[in-house]
Amino acid sequence: MSATTADTFLASAPAMSPSQRLKSIFSGSIGNLVEYYDWYVYSAFSLYFAHVFFPKGDSISQALNAAAIFAVGFLMRPLGGWVFGRYADRRGRKAALMLSVLMMCTGSLIITFTPGYETLGIFAPILLVFARLLQGLSVGGEYGSSATYLSEMSSRENRGFWSSFLYVTLIMGQLLALMVLIVLQQFVLDDEQLKSWGWRIPFAIGALAAVIALYLRRNMQETESFTKLKASDTPLRKEGSLRTLMQHPRAVLTVIGLTMGGTLAFYTYTNYMLKFLTISTGFDKETASLINAATLFVYMLMQPLVGALSDRIGRRPLLIAFGVLGTVLTVPVMHLIQDAQTPMQAFWLIMILLSAVSGYTAINAVVKAELFPVEIRALGVGLPYALTVALFGGTAEPVALWFKKIGMETGFFWYVSACIACSLLVYTLMPDTRKHSHIDRD
Repeated sequence: MSATTADTFLASAPAMSPSQRLKSIFSGSIGNLVEYYDWYVYSAFSLYFAHVFFPKGDSISQALNAAAIFAVGFLMRPLGGWVFGRYADRRGRKAALMLSVLMMCTGSLIITFTPGYETLGIFAPILLVFARLLQGLSVGGEYGSSATYLSEMSSRENRGFWSSFLYVTLIMGQLLALMVLIVLQQFVLDDEQLKSWGWRIPFAIGALAAVIALYLRRNMQETESFTKLKASDTPLRKEGSLRTLMQHPRAVLTVIGLTMGGTLAFYTYTNYMLKFLTISTGFDKETASLINAATLFVYMLMQPLVGALSDRIGRRPLLIAFGVLGTVLTVPVMHLIQDAQTPMQAFWLIMILLSAVSGYTAINAVVKAELFPVEIRALGVGLPYALTVALFGGTAEPVALWFKKIGMETGFFWYVSACIACSLLVYTLMPDTRKHSHIDRD
């Protein structure tokens, strides 16, 4: 299609109203919430179902087995980032988002109805691995598609604010998983019932919620950037291809570098923190869950504020602030959390770390989307991010537990700090994407 024809096509297309834009952002965000609820339910309830899928042993070994499968799910995320990124750049952001939530639903259903090790033997953990691989494929595709969708749907003046809702809903999904855990712990089931069969309830809830999210995503509008791309004369083979992606090596390496420390910090301060509070600090499961939920709630509210701040002062200053604070504070604050005597002490110490990492989480989606042109944006955001998350985010918990098992827990704190320092180097060298955004060129 020629440029003149494309202009005619766009001129005749109905403009998207503000209400349609907001409704689409809401639908995309809600689907992301459900995806990450399903993803984090596994970690939140692994202390209760680890003994079901694995042979009898000490609690740390069973937790390590369950954490290893959590990490295995991350191995599929790069494949999901590639498959769904390619699909989103060729077929549309909406189509990719609908497919990803359908796959997440299937994985949750498998976990809900899979019998334990005593019934199926080795096939029980095999089915668990298969379900997590399927969910890993789904989440790997969800991030790149969602980050691209929210960034393209937002106006230039408020792009940081609206794209921050990717992590608002991601954290909300994690928070809802914890809230389900707390409700079941405090008001519905006793410890023995949770270990026996109650842990299946949250996975069933997740499968049902995914069906609702799929319905909502049917009514989403496609982004104007992608619509314009389809109306242009860009060859189909260029859209979502690895060859085209490799024409942007600096952007790819920037995504890897800026993600490494951020994703490891995020999974350490949020996902692993629940187990850290029980295994290392010594709080009981119920108290640890309440502390984790309280910190996540405040952390979630911080994301739009930091995103809006990036629309005013730029993305790069916030990334650098995280890099400096994360590098300096991780080791001493983790030691202080380890020695915390009261839940309130633990809460405020964790909030110090979460406040620091907000400089990364609130804006990393829009930063990555602004690095790539439209024909390769979903793949460019999704694939290098998923590779880095698989290597650093997905391994955070098993690496931490390994350090714990060999009696060198402090080594993990230094490992996290060192990775953040590596990302800090990238933050200082990269351009501020708010001023040099490829989305503005669409």
